[in-house]
Amino acid sequence: MVLADVSPLPAEVVRLSEAVGRVLAEDVVSPLQLPPWDNSSMDGYAVRAEDVRGASRERPKALRVVGTVAAGVSIDRTVKTGEAIRIMTGGPVPRGADSVVRVEDTDAGTETVQIVADRDCGRNVRPAGEDLVVGAIAVARGARLGPGHIGVLASVGRADVRVHRRARVAVLASGDELVDLDRFDEVVAGRKIVSSNSYSVTAAVIEAGGIPVPLGVVKDDPAALRHRLAELDCDLLITTGGVSVGAFDYTRPVLAELGLVSRFWRVRIRPGGPVGFGVLRGVPWLGLPGNPVSTLVTFELFARPAIRRLHGLATPFRRTTLVRLAEPVVTAGGLTHFLRAVVTKTADELTATLTGPQGSGLLTSMARADALLIVRSDRNRIEGGETVRALMLSDDGASSSDPPA
Repeated sequence: MVLADVSPLPAEVVRLSEAVGRVLAEDVVSPLQLPPWDNSSMDGYAVRAEDVRGASRERPKALRVVGTVAAGVSIDRTVKTGEAIRIMTGGPVPRGADSVVRVEDTDAGTETVQIVADRDCGRNVRPAGEDLVVGAIAVARGARLGPGHIGVLASVGRADVRVHRRARVAVLASGDELVDLDRFDEVVAGRKIVSSNSYSVTAAVIEAGGIPVPLGVVKDDPAALRHRLAELDCDLLITTGGVSVGAFDYTRPVLAELGLVSRFWRVRIRPGGPVGFGVLRGVPWLGLPGNPVSTLVTFELFARPAIRRLHGLATPFRRTTLVRLAEPVVTAGGLTHFLRAVVTKTADELTATLTGPQGSGLLTSMARADALLIVRSDRNRIEGGETVRALMLSDDGASSSDPPA
């Protein structure tokens, strides 16, 4: 439902050197073939296979060396019967040659070379166009550009690329009890608590590739909240707190006054049940709960996929995998539970251990976790040794566009 209201952002042109981590907004077609010519994958000698077949240390084959080819330098000569040309890795393979004998299988001669093995007959020649042919898609639209993509784009001459604009994500925390770090003395005095959500959600936005737009902390006051949300300059609005049913939870009615078109309110999960989603004057809004763990779990489930979709990624969800429990797990049942866990590889399988107590206010349980165990609503006890599905928090990709539950 969230992704139905979220579309990839428009494209912008950036320098290739600035495109790492960005999502390509168009197919890039190769204007040339790669490699541009048959070339050697070894340092050695370009030869005709029929001249070296049967060579061994006991019965070496002697060939006359008639030239040398360095990488990027061609030679206008054809290898004839009984001849060899010295060649370096990447060097264009001369006409007539169909094999490159690695230098280790020779005596490294410069006028005459002794070939002492025939294992390279018909090998070590990389044909022209093996990697890309003219007109082939070098990098497809929707790819999140990593080092390999950047190298390919450089190879086909793209100094500039069209990528989706990075999402500007506004982050607003609400609560009379919350302060920023510049008022930490009030926290020490026992009067306030740090708005950790402001920092953790901002960090999560950055990690997802977005640009955070901090809106700070607003008091539990309808007028203050209305004023803070009156003007929005963002692609996604995330609020934390104020979305439950308490007497001072004003986010929902204030947003309704401002024109929110609500899509859903509450989800059947734990932690993080009080989640709201809608569209406010064309801007998608996610209302995340205020408990620190609930905030980050629901960010993973709802906000992160939305940001990835805004960036044009076809696979917005993190990967899930099966893990074996190292201990029994007990839940209240009736809701889908997302339990914080550490996954380790043992022998040929993945084993999961809970990070400890699973209270929604225990932020250290999220800091220690590298996975969320997904416990279905129809299970309230899973024995040690059973397998469950886990959402891997350290995985940046996704195997499909389907949600992970």
